[in-house]
Amino acid sequence: MKLTNDFVAIPSLESSIRLFGGHMRTVAGGWQFFGQQHQSFELMCIVDGYQKTEMKNVPPMVYGPGEVLIISPGTWHVNENASQTAPMTYITCHFDMENLTLKSELISYVANSVYRADSGFAQMASETAHAFIRISENKAFTAEEQQLQLQMVFLKFLYAIVHNADKFKKAERSYTEREAQLARSMATLITDDLKSDQPELSSFEDVCRRLTISTGYGHRVFRKVYGITPLHYLEDKKYGKAKLLLGSPDHSVEQVSHMIGAKSVSAFSKQFKKWSGLTPSKYQQQVRQKRSVRTVKGSGYFE
Repeated sequence: MKLTNDFVAIPSLESSIRLFGGHMRTVAGGWQFFGQQHQSFELMCIVDGYQKTEMKNVPPMVYGPGEVLIISPGTWHVNENASQTAPMTYITCHFDMENLTLKSELISYVANSVYRADSGFAQMASETAHAFIRISENKAFTAEEQQLQLQMVFLKFLYAIVHNADKFKKAERSYTEREAQLARSMATLITDDLKSDQPELSSFEDVCRRLTISTGYGHRVFRKVYGITPLHYLEDKKYGKAKLLLGSPDHSVEQVSHMIGAKSVSAFSKQFKKWSGLTPSKYQQQVRQKRSVRTVKGSGYFE
């Protein structure tokens, strides 16, 4: 083996992707799903028939077999069968990721526009959706194998979007470069502050004050660029940090409360139960039980 003095750094990998609520369904003529909005993306692929999707401030969109729509987070919408008599079959799923750059690119370049069946993006998205269904109905996979297969297909789909951005993207971005920079500054402030054991920014108002902008303006820009409210992003980051700290045997509930910038232990406990459905102490107990292992010599924590 040839020795070299070259240094190659491997990039850190910290990623959280979510894929949920997915299914394939055939509905009767006249079917309609009530108006809603999500904090995640929604992928709609039509297999047979025609669907109509209505969004605020956008003309109704009707699309059919092989055609695809990705609905942006925070977008109010109504989906319905465009026909009153003929059935319609569709594949849908919700997805999200922590990577804000990727999230903003999806919102700006591919979301809220119908891609026709002969387009490269529609063909790729439709192939991905059908792969989800094939994997989900394959009884030969264990639950773990099924999840890994779904993750691989999903990551390949996201990579293809980034790799082919120039081919897929719409003519114009939905936000300006100045707005993108401001949104990045807000997200960076929130992330960097939470890395500290003593966070100083207890609310989004504090973030805006630090950047000398109004809360209303900051909220509008953040949501425009990332599709989620800054409060949702802030709470999601706090929840992630709280789960990580509670999973460690080194930190008490009181310490974790302080380390995520909660006003009090009781306020933290109430908020954490809202996030997870469990109290911090109950969550901590469950995590430690899962990580505890029995050995010949006794028990201990498996790291």
